[in-house]
Amino acid sequence: MIAFINPKNNLNMKIHILTVFALIISISCKSDPNKEIDEGKITENVYYNSEIGWTIEIPKGWNVTKREELQRRNNKGLKAVNEANGIDYDANDLKQLIGFQKDRLHVFGATTEKFELEYDGEYEENKKMVKEILYKTYVENGLKVDTISKKEKIDNLEFDLFQITVYNPKGGVMLYQDLYCRYINGLDFGVNLNYINDNEKEELMNVWKNSKFN
Repeated sequence: MIAFINPKNNLNMKIHILTVFALIISISCKSDPNKEIDEGKITENVYYNSEIGWTIEIPKGWNVTKREELQRRNNKGLKAVNEANGIDYDANDLKQLIGFQKDRLHVFGATTEKFELEYDGEYEENKKMVKEILYKTYVENGLKVDTISKKEKIDNLEFDLFQITVYNPKGGVMLYQDLYCRYINGLDFGVNLNYINDNEKEELMNVWKNSKFN
């Protein structure tokens, strides 16, 4: 799955998915959580984004991630991607929708990025390229991973799902990542779920799969 990438390519990538390179996570305080997001609105424990018509409930016991932590995480992931693939992607158009977490290993994140289609099949080509870049990034950082690609419906919308299992040097599972993406209203919409424990996985899956699109 390793590809040689032209640095001049315009890559629409979700750098937040590389949180395995930034596992020391800080938790949002009890201040207004709307200050921690770029777009949308949080009312009580519900997030809504009118641009893509998406609503999701933040599970009890999970905290909205601080903006500065999201930026730090993205910067670290971006550096890993660029160094491993010999590219110069800046992610300036990436918008943070909602991020929440229970601890440093159980994390939910959603972003959008503008994606202007220039020809049929361009978005599919981009998804394939991003998967190749992610795989190479892990390998170049000395990590063993297994990957699975498939489709999954959320509220009757079909998403592309890229599942990554990251192993530690002894062969045990270090982290599971489920990466969802879909083209919506001229945007590349991406959702990332990180987990290791079954209980937290169930909580994440319940809120994500019960989220709504209108």
